[in-house]
Amino acid sequence: MARRGFPSLSARRPAVPKRRRRRDLPLASDASARYLPWLIAFLVFLAGLALVGALGANRLAARWDSGLAGKLTVQVMPGQNAAETEARVGLVLEFLAASESISQVEVLDRRTLGGLLEPWLGASAYDATLPLPVLVDVTLARGVEGVPEGLAERLEQEIPAARLDDHQRYLGALIDFARSLQLIAAAVVLLVGAATILTLIFVTRTGLSVHRQTIELLHLMGARDRYVAGQFQHNAARLALRGGLVGLVAAGLVLYALERVVESGAGLLPGFSPTPVDWIALLLLPPLAVAVAALTARWTVLGTLARLA
Repeated sequence: MARRGFPSLSARRPAVPKRRRRRDLPLASDASARYLPWLIAFLVFLAGLALVGALGANRLAARWDSGLAGKLTVQVMPGQNAAETEARVGLVLEFLAASESISQVEVLDRRTLGGLLEPWLGASAYDATLPLPVLVDVTLARGVEGVPEGLAERLEQEIPAARLDDHQRYLGALIDFARSLQLIAAAVVLLVGAATILTLIFVTRTGLSVHRQTIELLHLMGARDRYVAGQFQHNAARLALRGGLVGLVAAGLVLYALERVVESGAGLLPGFSPTPVDWIALLLLPPLAVAVAALTARWTVLGTLARLA
């Protein structure tokens, strides 16, 4: 393509206001880009849900770790009457107080225990005649990790009606599960980003083929590759912004509906409430989609025209 010895494109056209960008390529009417905003909207929607899921899984793992790490629970089976139950609890408290590995113990009252069981038993969880074990919350001393050696065995030998539950047995599995969810969500975000880039490359190359004669004419008139790339760049950014906003609204509505559904579960479902960090991350997705679309379109055009020169 000849690009020298011709007057520049700006010299052959009247000046236009800076507020209005000149469009010498009819990219807005391209059939190849007709569905691009909807595709970007769908990808932003998926990326938004996956991103919020990753952030939620991270908070869930942190809450489990901080809330249960360094904690033990002792279950004391109820006796034939209240006096026998109190005697068993007293023996357990004396046993735990004698251990240097334990810094604090707390007996959960009946109302607290009923609140934990209310989602499953309803109002009957507060019935005083319901035979429920007494729970003793145990906090390990600083620097102690896991159950002190021999503590569970000695407790069961001295007080057969008591049993020690180690949260660490299932805490590690729960945290690993949350981390796995976080990795899966992050992988989905990366795959969505890769799919967006590949789609934009295909659409941009298709547009270059469709408008090849017009581009050659622009080169003859003095236009540079950067000018042509700018035409595609701004068109891709415009379409990405339109699709990104649609995807953002859709993701926000789904998250809002999911929050309402979880709240109506009356405690049977794990808590879910997007935080301000989640909403900020969602709001950043449309600008990110615009930036990815603009840069991808520009680099694709410049690389393709450089090979054709």
